[in-house]
Amino acid sequence: MSASGGTRAIVAALGANLAIAVSKFVAFAFSGSSSMLAEGVHSLADSGNQFLLLIGGKKAQREATEQHPFGYGRERYIYAFLVSIVLFSIGGMFAIYEGYEKIQHPHALENWYWPVGVLLFAIIAEGFSFRTAIKESSELRGSLSWAQFIRRAKAPELPVVLLEDFGALIGLVLALGGVGLALLTGDGLWDGIGTVCIGVLLVMIALVLAAETKSLLLGEAASTEVVAQIEQATVDGETVTRIIHMRTLHLGPEELLIAAKIAVQHDDTAAEVAAAINAAEARIRAAVPIARVIYLEPDIYSEAEAAKGPDREATPGGPTPDPAGH
Repeated sequence: MSASGGTRAIVAALGANLAIAVSKFVAFAFSGSSSMLAEGVHSLADSGNQFLLLIGGKKAQREATEQHPFGYGRERYIYAFLVSIVLFSIGGMFAIYEGYEKIQHPHALENWYWPVGVLLFAIIAEGFSFRTAIKESSELRGSLSWAQFIRRAKAPELPVVLLEDFGALIGLVLALGGVGLALLTGDGLWDGIGTVCIGVLLVMIALVLAAETKSLLLGEAASTEVVAQIEQATVDGETVTRIIHMRTLHLGPEELLIAAKIAVQHDDTAAEVAAAINAAEARIRAAVPIARVIYLEPDIYSEAEAAKGPDREATPGGPTPDPAGH
């Protein structure tokens, strides 16, 4: 996934959210609408989230060091996870609290044209931001559905912006509905109900973001399509006859670690095996440019050993051997 596409979407969302946040707070000051206050805090939190994503992208570009030999690519995942925390706490929980207070102590709206005008402006601005995120994502989504794209994307920025903008548009509609019902009925209770609905929506989006970025932080393998490309590039049928087993791990959105045990001819010399490994690594990097770290271990393929299946105890995260030997 292109980092440049994610940056364009982030900058578009940041500009829209800053403008919207200012207008919402002005509307709240003139009307006293709790929906406006909740939406203003939501837009302010979203602006902070975009700053976090930009910081994460910048930090991830640092060169590898002796202490961090695989680089800093996962910084982007860490900052995306922080976004979900900010959205949950500052955006969602604040809106629920503010809505509850308004339901407990409702009061009529003043200067109704301020919140209505700001909400219409915000819908247009958020629509522009959402359109930019959709355009940048469509180039990478391919045949995947939007839900599949969000679940499978290895770069967190575009899914985060997509979900934020989608949530913002739904939240604006909820706020407009709450304000509208409050004006029609003369009962400020509806403004509070709309605010609570906004908070629940933000909490749900934050939980989805947290689940997806947690998976990336734990370490995800390459996609099925990329694994197939690696397998095809590794095996040439002459010096490398098959892959005995292989593990892949994303060190960052655009950095992939590959560790594999490959089968070579039993009578190959050490020099021939070394040449076969070097050639296989070159083929892999040509087929999958994000393959930054490759470890290939040569071995002799044994049908009898393969029939036993994978050794779970030799796999990180597998079962711990029983010290009693049982």
